[in-house]
Amino acid sequence: MSTLSYEATGAAQQALEQHLPALVEDRIATRIFAKDHTLWGSDAESESAIRLGWVEAATVSQPLVKDILELREALRAEGVTRIVLCGMGGSSLAPEVIAGTAGVELTVLDSTDPDQVRAALADRLAETAIVVSSKSGSTVETDSQRRIFEQAFNDAGIDAASRIIIVTDPGSPLDKASREAGYRAVFNADPNVGGRFSALTAFGLVPSGLAGVDIQAFLDEAEETAEVLNEDAPENIGLALGTALGGTTPLRNKIVIAEDGSGIKGFADWAEQLIAESTGKLGTGVLPVVAGPGSPEVAEGADDVLVVRLVAADADVDLAENQVAIAGGLAAQMMVWEFATAVAGRLLGINPFDQPDVEAAKVAARGLLDAQPEPTPAAFVDGAIEVRGGQWLGSASTAAEAVSALLDTLAADSYLSVQAYFDRLAYAGFEGVRDELAAVTRRPVTFGWGPRFLHSTGQFHKGGPAIGVFLQVTAAAAEDLAIPERPFTFGELIAAQAAGDAQVLEEHGRPVLRLHLTDRAAGVAQLQDIVAALSSRASATES
Repeated sequence: MSTLSYEATGAAQQALEQHLPALVEDRIATRIFAKDHTLWGSDAESESAIRLGWVEAATVSQPLVKDILELREALRAEGVTRIVLCGMGGSSLAPEVIAGTAGVELTVLDSTDPDQVRAALADRLAETAIVVSSKSGSTVETDSQRRIFEQAFNDAGIDAASRIIIVTDPGSPLDKASREAGYRAVFNADPNVGGRFSALTAFGLVPSGLAGVDIQAFLDEAEETAEVLNEDAPENIGLALGTALGGTTPLRNKIVIAEDGSGIKGFADWAEQLIAESTGKLGTGVLPVVAGPGSPEVAEGADDVLVVRLVAADADVDLAENQVAIAGGLAAQMMVWEFATAVAGRLLGINPFDQPDVEAAKVAARGLLDAQPEPTPAAFVDGAIEVRGGQWLGSASTAAEAVSALLDTLAADSYLSVQAYFDRLAYAGFEGVRDELAAVTRRPVTFGWGPRFLHSTGQFHKGGPAIGVFLQVTAAAAEDLAIPERPFTFGELIAAQAAGDAQVLEEHGRPVLRLHLTDRAAGVAQLQDIVAALSSRASATES
């Protein structure tokens, strides 16, 4: 097993000292692994009773390895060397981290942006198989992606059924329909594991294994880590991390997760969903903020922020005040963070296994698709940017003034959420505005690509504390893309998802600035210039 280590200072160390004795005395670790569904209160019992399968996933999933590897070899013998994963949230984030850390190619299609979908279709279709991952099969994004690939295979003279692999819960509508359709393979995952806890189930293993990851070694590491976590001992790193996440007093409800040499590619993005969706409810919770070791939030030392640094096992770590350093292999870390999130849920007094506010944005998007209303008129247009916002816009007449007006709504305990609904691969550099805005606002800033963040931090935005301020950026595609046998296009779908989420946030009283880029490249450049100018002014003021 990879070496696990944990170190903490300040509020995190105080939380450990405050809560660890009771956690050990109450046998929380062994009770979690015994699937004691009473640990999170009576209101959570019905849900937790069917959501604790993750504690034994590393063992239960062992029989999957043989079938996955045999299918991988069969596909390669047929010249199929490219795997595309059609999935959202828990179905996509774990495989992306697993494959990325292992250094193997896996195309993750977790978008409804027409340009990003078209790019995935255009790349080596003859060598491609797709993995469609959805617990029920009702996820509109995943269903749409399957439909467009199936059509593309058929149009190219490829037997589509031989190139489609399904991962779903046993007995789900997708399970039944896929077997009737004769798809290449159907893998069933443990239905007693929620999506964000599913890294060690078929949802994490099938796409990763087909792409070329050594999933046997991955499971073995996780299985050994589970044995270590299943101990009511002061040395239990999972208990320690759980106290840091949910036990600080007063609660430091922004957890800045900084990759600092761990070698795990994209781990913070996976942890972001796990923590935000598990804890952000009933007006409480902790917001994960994905950052780097040099990001402003790491150095700022704000009273409501705790920094968790992901480090290498042999790193010589010099921790500042109110920081945590944690090291370990990917599978080990995934087990530790899942366990710690469950512990944090107990300390916060919430059910870590439900997501009551995720559905609201889906319902709003569906309603907009069905009604096909005219877009809300823009307050004004500035260059390639249409601007929409609330009364807080005031007299703003340029996009720069609108962004400044939004930032003026930030309070001392607020966070800013930047949400970009367009091609995350072609415009990956746009994420750079996150650090600049954090420096300008001196507040934590999250960055999410839509619609995938709706299956992640979207729960915290609506169910967590009412302290979020939102910058939503949508962009016109060069050309729309039809969805086979659906009355709406990919462009209409992503527009409805953005508008639906903004609608729900505004109904919750959250400030939302909506910027629509009428020309994608020009609008991105214009917005980057606006943020850069704000950053320069902030730097000049400080100096």
